[in-house]
Amino acid sequence: MLTFQGYRERYGRNTMYEIPPIPQLPPPEQRPSWVDTLLEIVAAQSEQIRRLREEIQTLKDEIARLKKQPAKPKIEPSKLRDPKGDKRKRKRKRKGGNRRQAEQTVIVKAQNVPEGSRFKGYSDYWVQELVIRSQNTLYRVEKWLTPQGQIVSGQLPVEGQTGHFGPTLSSFILYQYYHAGVTEPLILEQLREWGVRISSGHLHRMITEGKERFHREKREILRVGLRVSSYVHADDTGARHAGKNGYCTHIGNQWFAWFDSTDSKSRMNFLRLLRAGYKDYVLSEEALEYMAAQKLPKQLLSKLSGVGEQVYEDERQWRAAMKRLGIYRERHIRIATEGALLGSALRHGLNRELAIISDDAGQFNVLCHALCWIHAERILARLVGFNQAQRDSLEQVRCDVWQLYRDLQRYQRKPTQKAKRKLQQRFDAICQTKTCFASLQLALERMHRNKAELLMVLERPQLPLHNNLSEQDIREYVKRRKISGGTRSEQGRSCRDTFASTTVLDILQRARGKKPDHFDHLRILLSKKLEPRASRDLNRIWMNTNWIPKRNEGCITILKCSAKF
Repeated sequence: MLTFQGYRERYGRNTMYEIPPIPQLPPPEQRPSWVDTLLEIVAAQSEQIRRLREEIQTLKDEIARLKKQPAKPKIEPSKLRDPKGDKRKRKRKRKGGNRRQAEQTVIVKAQNVPEGSRFKGYSDYWVQELVIRSQNTLYRVEKWLTPQGQIVSGQLPVEGQTGHFGPTLSSFILYQYYHAGVTEPLILEQLREWGVRISSGHLHRMITEGKERFHREKREILRVGLRVSSYVHADDTGARHAGKNGYCTHIGNQWFAWFDSTDSKSRMNFLRLLRAGYKDYVLSEEALEYMAAQKLPKQLLSKLSGVGEQVYEDERQWRAAMKRLGIYRERHIRIATEGALLGSALRHGLNRELAIISDDAGQFNVLCHALCWIHAERILARLVGFNQAQRDSLEQVRCDVWQLYRDLQRYQRKPTQKAKRKLQQRFDAICQTKTCFASLQLALERMHRNKAELLMVLERPQLPLHNNLSEQDIREYVKRRKISGGTRSEQGRSCRDTFASTTVLDILQRARGKKPDHFDHLRILLSKKLEPRASRDLNRIWMNTNWIPKRNEGCITILKCSAKF
């Protein structure tokens, strides 16, 4: 017999166990009267359990609604067998789509054509096929011995100078790993099935080694982007390396995306990234202004001011200089170092009017800082009212916030001083609303403290109101992290960040609103041994007024560009 304690031990505390049916009982005249009483109790308890289950599910749905979570779905019966159930609309084909080109044309002759018939042309029938096969090429390089005793040899073509694996195969490996998210063991298995003789070690070296030109271009992309952009988005996410937790920082806008993995997510780390590869520390007027704004003690500030404008080549020289000036406390070292890093970034071309749009993370609060409205409203979305009055107040405030957001979007299209004053007054009115909800009151006070950063768009209408672009760019990085996990070597870490960043083709395709063709771009660069030129093209986009992208001998160039950003 299964007792209650035995049931818990067998099925667990929270397991929903199906109650077994009542066994066959003797007729009423052959059983004791107390059995009928027990049957009535069982029936009453079964009905009570059914009602309680319905009530619990109703409460769960209510909790999910308050937390903005989906309720339990109502699954309808399948309509696969219902002839009237399939009412899907078929999309009409657009006329004048992309013209297909045939690599091979086969004429299919008609059989048993009667004599006297007239030829009426052809009816086209397209068949797409993918040809996958390995191709081995043997280059026999001539060697000649001159009368002077010197050896003269032939020169390998460009395709043979990339190593023992051709540019198309190398491009395919990089595309599969960095863009399609295929792991190394699966790529190795796939290549061997196709007849490619390659070891796992060589495959790993092809993925991580010999990518210096791509790393150089990545650094140059950030330098040009920070110099010519009026704003950038910034965000970070987790990135494991060598078995330890780290962070990956994203910097970019609609024209470029840049990633770099580090061990920290502090403001000092972010300022190091803004230096775009440079290693110096600069004491300048802007650096001293930053230190004063961060409330560095006046005594230390006067010592740094007395040194004058100085450039320290590396961290070792900067640490020695702080030691000579008597800067020992951790907080003072941090503020002084942040100021020197900012001075270095500005010295190397960082736009002084650059606006940084973020989700209110403190490390990004440098230069002109603007906040994302989506993240600001998310604080309100997490709140749960405990009575109807609190729920009504929360709903009203959220409606007012989103209406203000839509009016800010209209202001961006047509900014005026009158509209600017009205929007500022409405923001103050929303944040100063008195409600019966204490948590809502605290959230509104926090929004009001961030007024200058949330309403930055009133001063600079070209700034986006959200940080969605950074969220979208970093989502691709997160997907690769989920597939491949962390990196082990510094080369692997650098390649992961480099191939996640913008390439030449990305810039052009973003300008045209299309998805980049990464495989074609890699094949062009590797087959012709070209240097990536995304930074040059990015600079041309900013400098000119109209752009027309064009492919020239396999390398993408920009003749004219448009839209200053």
